[in-house]
Amino acid sequence: MSVEVKNLTKIFGAQRAVDDISFTVAQGQILGFLGPNGAGKSTTMKIATCFLPPTSGTILVNGYDVVREPMAVRRNVGYLPEHNPLYLDMYVHEYLQFVASVYGLNGRKANERVQEMVELCGLTLEQGKKIGALSKGYRQRVGLAQALVHDPQVLILDEPTTGLDPNQIVEIRSLIKRIGQDKTVIFSTHIMQEVAAICDRVVIINRGKLVADSDVASLQASERGEKVTLVEFEQAVEVELLQSINGVQNVSLAQGHTYRITSSRDADVRSAIFRIAAERNWPLVGLRQEENSLEKIFQELTKN
Repeated sequence: MSVEVKNLTKIFGAQRAVDDISFTVAQGQILGFLGPNGAGKSTTMKIATCFLPPTSGTILVNGYDVVREPMAVRRNVGYLPEHNPLYLDMYVHEYLQFVASVYGLNGRKANERVQEMVELCGLTLEQGKKIGALSKGYRQRVGLAQALVHDPQVLILDEPTTGLDPNQIVEIRSLIKRIGQDKTVIFSTHIMQEVAAICDRVVIINRGKLVADSDVASLQASERGEKVTLVEFEQAVEVELLQSINGVQNVSLAQGHTYRITSSRDADVRSAIFRIAAERNWPLVGLRQEENSLEKIFQELTKN
């Protein structure tokens, strides 16, 4: 495994910020690390990058222990924290050269690596500018470039798209997806569309505890305790007849002549709706099953 989190606990005073969580991330996976504010995401990431020591348990990165072998872990990890710390008075190319030197890269090797990162992160036209003159989107690109300049096997990103405009978000997502083809990526976000778009797996924590660990499709399937079918007629219909269909739990008016029919997970009520509509001569405009969105699953798992 590329990253192994084993019975990790972090206590600040009387607060258990992280409470005995365990999960693994395989080489080449993109993991969405989710949770509400204060759930313990950033604390876990800071332990994984050797900024904080654990109270108990540990994290292994490519087999290196964050407590016993922190320097080896740092060589294998690239980190972009939520608040991207950059030297604003430095030029982009100059800053990346500086970061490369911190990791022991010098001369031709450093120049080649910096140029690779400039091209990968779309900074070719910006590399001669001061970082302070860049937009937030380009500053995030610089942050990604510095996290990658030493060619780590694991990339950890804390809220990498916070504060970006829609176009910048799409660009950063695309960049993360491309990076994830070769490296293990762990990133936290509150944007469920990002998870659906680029993640292989999802880990959700709430109040420091692990509440979900699954691939996206399986998570949606396993958490779907009921089905919701939206059916639209040309006219108002008798709700009692829809309610009488076997497996239907509830019928409510969504809007206009569209009804929201909730049924048990193993019941498919669509054929019965068609039959009743034909018998009663109710012109049927549309019928579809509502997806169990990641937003709903997230809310259900973290509502307490």
